[in-house]
Amino acid sequence: MKMNRLGRTNIDVSEFCLGSMTWGTQNTAEEAHDQIDRALDAGINFIDTAEMYPVNPVSAETIGRTERIIGLWFERDMRRGDVVLATKHSGEGMAAVRDGAPISSDTIAEAVEGSLRRLKTDYIDLYQFHWPNRGSYMFRKNWAYDPSGQLMLDTQNHMEDALGALQDEVKRGTIRAFGLSNESAWGTTKWLEVADRVGGPRVASIQNEYSLLCRLYDTDLAEMSLHEEVPLLAFSPLAAGLLTGKYQNGAVPAKSRMSLSADLGGRKTDRAFTAVDAYLEIAREHGLDPTQMALAWCKTRPFMGSIIFGSTTMEQLEVCLGAIDLELDDAVIADIDAAHRQHPMPY
Repeated sequence: MKMNRLGRTNIDVSEFCLGSMTWGTQNTAEEAHDQIDRALDAGINFIDTAEMYPVNPVSAETIGRTERIIGLWFERDMRRGDVVLATKHSGEGMAAVRDGAPISSDTIAEAVEGSLRRLKTDYIDLYQFHWPNRGSYMFRKNWAYDPSGQLMLDTQNHMEDALGALQDEVKRGTIRAFGLSNESAWGTTKWLEVADRVGGPRVASIQNEYSLLCRLYDTDLAEMSLHEEVPLLAFSPLAAGLLTGKYQNGAVPAKSRMSLSADLGGRKTDRAFTAVDAYLEIAREHGLDPTQMALAWCKTRPFMGSIIFGSTTMEQLEVCLGAIDLELDDAVIADIDAAHRQHPMPY
């Protein structure tokens, strides 16, 4: 398994990361533990979670359940040192977490302590802000995104305040590195600038959506990643399962994500299915599994730190693990590039 350095830290993470957002709704604790065992056997050392998980749906009754499931695995196997663990502080507006309070020095210590308690650990390797207080263009909000109501001074003051609280956690030894999620190029560079100016942990990574169907990262964010050494942790690299082909021709498999979220968070569009047809045809022409092709393509991107995938069955997990050693040749990449030009931004 290829390992990548997490920004300018001394933390190395596997090229693939095991996502956990279904553990506690679509997966039992026992199933989650089996997934962790198998992923580690395959060379994965990186697990990503969040205080608000599980999803499908997010509810006040299940908040924190995924972290507790991971904590039970740590307690059972005593293998904390074998895992690079990432979790997230929910952003403003998540009513089921701290009544939707924004991220601030008033919430960070409490949120960290809650995660540590549920995870049954005394440190978090990568502590991420799930989304910015000021809002984000992620999750299909890019079509009508308008930052004109933002106040730069408020954003700067928030960053200084949050970095001070994060630095306190670094000194306590509760977090090793700091990352962002669902951020913009401007937002990330502002975090870097403030950290350089006033202190606090430097941004080590950014976790944004990225796949063959969602390539918002390819321009300004890609440039930022490379020049500022802030790699991407790509979530939803299979486009919520669309790129597996399992939803083509109106199919909605039982217990699938679409059976729980009918529009796949805004990803279900006619153009998306047409684009998926094009990628499925490329996989057929080259004798590739479409899931493995989509994951292996992510590995080719120059800004990639780790690719976060999730599975609800061991069979799905085994298919995904098959992408670890898959290298796409130039002909496949050329066909993918051509399909992307024909089917840009399908949702």
